Amino acid sequence: MQTFFTDEQLQDPGTKRANEVLRTCVHCGFCTATCPTYQVLGDELDSPRGRIYLIKDMLENNRVPDEKTVRHVDRCLSCLACMTTCPSGVHYMHLVDHARAYIEKNYTRPWHDRALRWMLAQILPYPSRFRFALFLAKLGRPFKGLVPDPRLKAMLEMAPKYVPPVSVNDAPQTFEPVAKKKMRVALMTGCAQKALNTDINDATIRLLRRLGCEVVIAKDAGCCGALTHHMGRENDSHVAAAANIRAWMSEYEQGGLDAIVINTSGCGTTVKDYWHMFRNSELSAAAEQVSALAMDISELLLKLDIPEGENKDLRVAYHAACSLQHGQQVKSAPKELLKRVGFQVLEPQDSHLCCGSAGTYNLMQPEISGKLKERKVRTLEAIQPDVIAAGNIGCMMQIGSGTKTPIVHSVELLDWATGGPLPRAMGGVCPGEVPILV
Repeated sequence: MQTFFTDEQLQDPGTKRANEVLRTCVHCGFCTATCPTYQVLGDELDSPRGRIYLIKDMLENNRVPDEKTVRHVDRCLSCLACMTTCPSGVHYMHLVDHARAYIEKNYTRPWHDRALRWMLAQILPYPSRFRFALFLAKLGRPFKGLVPDPRLKAMLEMAPKYVPPVSVNDAPQTFEPVAKKKMRVALMTGCAQKALNTDINDATIRLLRRLGCEVVIAKDAGCCGALTHHMGRENDSHVAAAANIRAWMSEYEQGGLDAIVINTSGCGTTVKDYWHMFRNSELSAAAEQVSALAMDISELLLKLDIPEGENKDLRVAYHAACSLQHGQQVKSAPKELLKRVGFQVLEPQDSHLCCGSAGTYNLMQPEISGKLKERKVRTLEAIQPDVIAAGNIGCMMQIGSGTKTPIVHSVELLDWATGGPLPRAMGGVCPGEVPILV
């Protein structure tokens, strides 16, 4: 694609990167075939190619974003299926992220949109605040019919009926391996996940210790910054990311780290991109090191040679989170691991399509998100699984709200298959009723 940015415009690092991305696009339209919003809405401007044209026009002309451009950019899930499909290697993620930051700086949203986005940015990345908000949402759910804004109604509907107690395992500390030590790793405990489902980190710690890992929960590490990053709030996201970089580099310099393990794939995609976020800052070298160490839990487990198990006679539908299969290009590892320990792994039709969760998307775009959820649940239930497994808490909450089939994190099944407790979602005991770290 031909671009016409001035030399002065290209002095801005974000614009320079946008120019590089735009020039790789050849207008082929392959991306439209796998774009969830294009399939739902049928509007060219709600496809990656359409959004690229809108973004190009906005950036080249230093234009104040108009309502039309903002609407179509906001409708993008950032599922990144287009990046998997694109034969030209267009890095759409960097382009749309820059566009969102540009919109945030140059567009004045209606007051109720600004208030809602501010509220999400002030609550979701902070586990204690989020936990309190979930409690309030639970109280407000019986009155959801009185709420006029569909987005606020979606927030009430998405709040889980059960909010687990705080897990002591999420506090800064070090867990020694219970087998011969093979690695020293830092576990990212995240933010929203700590409020919504503490079983995931607990299972991860048990499994890694069992396989010979010393597991470090680094002091001052927290939200990866993804939630605010995808809302265009660069300052908020960079502050959170910088705190993680410093926390993990401190552990790396003091005791060494073989990996930074992430069991929420949405976070993993962002952490692996820290090198880009901080490429022009004093943290560039440290950010590059952190990105190089970052691994999804399934990637690390393949290196640890998880033992083979006997046939469990359990049908597991594997839901491939977009952030894992498209954002990180990790596709086979989770399925290989589940098969290795004895589960029958099934895949739904159109497994490349998004479930509609996408960070805050299901809260900000509930109508489109709802249609994607219905389709995803329908394809998963069609293969008649005993349980659904995923690698991202957002997907688990989204799909779980639309099906009665139990849904668990893949690591919970792997933990159970290698000596851990039966996952709570499958009828296992509640947290606190078993020794967490056995």
